[in-house]
Amino acid sequence: MKNLKKIKSALISVFYKKNLEKIVRKLNDLNVQIISTGGTEKFIKNLGVKVTSVENITSFPEIMDGRVKTLHPKIFGGILARNENKNDKKQLEKFNIPNIDLVIVDLYPFEETVRNSKSEDEIIEKIDIGGISLIRASAKNYKDVFVVSSQNQYLEFIKILDKNNGITSIEERKEFARKSFSISSDYDRNILNYFSKKNILRYGENPHQEAYFSGNLEKIFNKLNGKKISYNNLLDIDAALNLISEFEETTFAILKHNISAFGGVLVCNKNLDKKTAEEINKIFFEVIIAPSYEEDALEILKQKKNRIILVLKGNKNFKKEQFRTILNGFLYQEKDLKTEEKIDLKTVTKIFPESKEVSDLLFANKIVKHTKSNAIVLAKNKQLLSSGVGQTSRVDALKQAIAKAKHFNFDLENSVMASDAFFPFSDSVEIAYNSGIRFVIQPGGSIRDKSVIKFCDEKKMSMVFTGTRHFKH
Repeated sequence: MKNLKKIKSALISVFYKKNLEKIVRKLNDLNVQIISTGGTEKFIKNLGVKVTSVENITSFPEIMDGRVKTLHPKIFGGILARNENKNDKKQLEKFNIPNIDLVIVDLYPFEETVRNSKSEDEIIEKIDIGGISLIRASAKNYKDVFVVSSQNQYLEFIKILDKNNGITSIEERKEFARKSFSISSDYDRNILNYFSKKNILRYGENPHQEAYFSGNLEKIFNKLNGKKISYNNLLDIDAALNLISEFEETTFAILKHNISAFGGVLVCNKNLDKKTAEEINKIFFEVIIAPSYEEDALEILKQKKNRIILVLKGNKNFKKEQFRTILNGFLYQEKDLKTEEKIDLKTVTKIFPESKEVSDLLFANKIVKHTKSNAIVLAKNKQLLSSGVGQTSRVDALKQAIAKAKHFNFDLENSVMASDAFFPFSDSVEIAYNSGIRFVIQPGGSIRDKSVIKFCDEKKMSMVFTGTRHFKH
């Protein structure tokens, strides 16, 4: 079969020799030609197994204390050659390049060296060049080459060899290629992390935690004033910029704790004038962000030497993907970039919202999208009245929001309510109605949507569905 390949030649170059013997002897039993270099070549010879030196193939010795071993066209040509490509085959013959269909390689222990060594020279020497190149080349050509990129894969690979006497399937080769790209990705990330520690922060979320930022803040904003930006500042800044990016019309937001703006982040999407600066200067906040400032406004804001003043650049360069480390790996997802517009709304009640209420509903929905689940947002006249955040139930989130609105004496009569997910029961809209809320926006999708809609119709409330959930954890 075309997708089945018999291993005929192997390049082996590993840092860790443990458990390698069994693979070498199995390959020898299968009459596989073994190519190797350096310490691995010596290890194989000591087993009494025939091995061809990389130097014999390339006619070029190891140089620079072993920094350059396998980086040669006669090695990488043999790995990257496509068996179905006639031109590739001709070039192999022309330049006397051996075809290589198995690569066993691992990487220098960079992360371990970083943990155990204070010598930068020693750390730099453990940045693998040849190994990472072999992994990427062989994984790229998985249709013809099998790559084993970690000693943790040896046992599984031996089972494959035993099963079909050295014949591998394309599914097996592709799976090992996937594992290899995962290893190379993690390895490069560790190197990036090491070099990124020039952006060391004062500490992490708490003083006993180390922290640093990996990225280029200069692409996002210019810093005009203030102390060094902290880990918590960056989290708040990220939340602020993601929220404010939802709005085209003039919008001002304060982000921080559940009750108070004390020590928070202030963000505006238009030029910040003197009058606004005078008002916000009356409260304590750590960070202010705006695309531009009047000179008089800057003079006022700079009166506090530790106050961080940032100028947001036009091109925000926000990432469109999100990563989160969990367990022994990480989760990836596309960023929630969907913002509902009027055309996305479906009125499901008998009473339709008027233009003013639609505007408020969309405003509240933009905010609830950026609020920790379970979340409820109450708004009126394009002003956030209150929010209930991070609650275990939607009812609790609503009760929290109502209590906060009443604490600040906000009038909830004819206000709007936004929910980041559907209402599983009608209890939330009943509580909302009793507090004066008359307009609701939610994704819909509950098996009890009809009972929720029925209650709204009975109480002459208006409700729209968006069809999109905005969980945020």
